[in-house]
Amino acid sequence: MPQKIFFQSSLPRSGSTLFQNIIAQNPDFYVTPTSGVLELVYAARSNYSTSPEFKAQDKQLMENGFRAFCKGGIESYYGEIAPDKKFVLDKSRGWGIHHDFLNFFYPDPKIVCLVRDPKDIFASMEKKFRANPQIDTGMINHNEMRGTTTEKRIDIWSNSQPVGLALERLYQIINQGIDKKMIFIKYENLCHNPNKELQRFYDFIGVESYQHDFDNIEQVTKEDDDVYGIYGDHNIKPKLKSYRSDAKDILGKYVCDWITKRYAWFYDYFNYNQ
Repeated sequence: MPQKIFFQSSLPRSGSTLFQNIIAQNPDFYVTPTSGVLELVYAARSNYSTSPEFKAQDKQLMENGFRAFCKGGIESYYGEIAPDKKFVLDKSRGWGIHHDFLNFFYPDPKIVCLVRDPKDIFASMEKKFRANPQIDTGMINHNEMRGTTTEKRIDIWSNSQPVGLALERLYQIINQGIDKKMIFIKYENLCHNPNKELQRFYDFIGVESYQHDFDNIEQVTKEDDDVYGIYGDHNIKPKLKSYRSDAKDILGKYVCDWITKRYAWFYDYFNYNQ
């Protein structure tokens, strides 16, 4: 059974799949694709909170039992899936915003969050959209003039899942002070100086570092990307390369300026050049 479970809760299009597969080179780790474990315990929380059978019994006794149920559940889950691994890195975008619930049954959880310049996140979304003209995503409606320009599509993505919700959650994480209990890794820094960023991660989780090979990254996480539509590209390149932003080329200067103004809090907090 794994000794410890760690958690990844990153922005979309920020290198979360890449990070998982880099960590997978460490033989002590089992890493997940997009995990459903959070959904399991979150659904259990709903039943625990609303079922009269729990309400009718001693409150503290039920709370203790529910805490043990959640902790034992995820530990048993990974004990079955990865019995020969010391550690697990579970990936779900929701872990960060649900830190307090996670801490309720898994005290002092270690959560890593990869972030990326929002301009490049939106540019990645737009590139995926343009690369699939044969698919009607339902985003564009010419009669209603909805989603018909890059600006309008950015506005839709910024107010919906996955990008809008993830950025909103990150804002609340910072506003609520949860950020002080997490580690953030910039995708740009991971590309430019991976050894430094990986060392920061290992120091944060309290695990001995490992010598990773950034020129031969094998993809071990498997996901059926059809489930996520055209934006579900979880394929990684085997070699980590230096990073260059193409946001202005894809989105244009005025859209990029709009993004930096809308997410000024992000650029200030993470010290991105605007």
